Amino acid sequence: MKLATLKDGSRDGQLAVVSRDLKTAHLADGIAPTLQAALDDWAFISPQLSDMYQMLNSGRTSRSFDFDPAKCMAPLPRAFQWADGSAYVNHVELVRKARNADMPASFWEDPLMYQGGSDDFLGPTDEIVLAHEEWGIDFEAEVAVITGDVPMGSTPDQAFQQIRLLMLVNDVSLRNLIPAELAKGFGFLQSKPASSFSPVAVTPDELGDHWQDAKVHLPLRSTWNGKLVGQPHAGVDMVFNFAQLLAHLCKTRNARAGTIIGSGTVSNKDAKRGYSCIAEKRALEMIDDGVASTPFMLFGDTIRIEMLDGAGKSIFGAIDQTVKQAEAKKSR
Repeated sequence: MKLATLKDGSRDGQLAVVSRDLKTAHLADGIAPTLQAALDDWAFISPQLSDMYQMLNSGRTSRSFDFDPAKCMAPLPRAFQWADGSAYVNHVELVRKARNADMPASFWEDPLMYQGGSDDFLGPTDEIVLAHEEWGIDFEAEVAVITGDVPMGSTPDQAFQQIRLLMLVNDVSLRNLIPAELAKGFGFLQSKPASSFSPVAVTPDELGDHWQDAKVHLPLRSTWNGKLVGQPHAGVDMVFNFAQLLAHLCKTRNARAGTIIGSGTVSNKDAKRGYSCIAEKRALEMIDDGVASTPFMLFGDTIRIEMLDGAGKSIFGAIDQTVKQAEAKKSR
């Protein structure tokens, strides 16, 4: 099934079931008020949502309405936890190679992961509002999962059983702020503003055979200012699958229902598939030409991130955003 959270003026929005073709929706207010409420009691709530989904797809609902992604918040507008991995190690290798940094062998054996802010996510069409272009504004196209409760010490097989939903992510990065932050030895903070998510989150069965080995085996498309710049395959070159990422997170603690885990920037060794972030394109330019020539995003730029099924139909809907300059704060 496909689930969305609609804007209603509250922090957590209103849960809705969305048709498979993303054309119609039905409020789930009689079942669960929010997606987090559904996740907290998934075994009881999800069958009821699934029944509504089947009725919606067959046209047997009386209160359905046109689905509009512009009225969506992130599927989970705020989450108890947002942790982003770096499962596509090719991306890390390229970025490090461009700055002549060694690639530790452990990166291929133990996942990289950072914990980001989860109290304020952006919806799929919300503007990316930032103060300065000089911060090096970059998009990062990723896949993410939402979990149920994953106990501490879970194996990858055990963690896999708790994957509830999947969605797409634009994990916005401010590249020119990253070096100084990492040099302090404590990781990302200011260089990672609010992440953005696809209009809908889907249950794994919606992907059919494209969901195998805890990976999504489909290309992820990034269109920057109307130009397709990348469509790397999410099932290729993913060194750590989602089950392994979850087990890594839970090595020393529990992960509670509503935890979101990102894949990291989707990246393929085959450069002909393009890129899912500007930093990778610039890294390739540095390696090949000795200088990075592709600029980062400017105010007014647009980014669209989408995944299509084998028939060319959108699965999650599109993240479709514009970068906007923040209004200057008035001095008191």
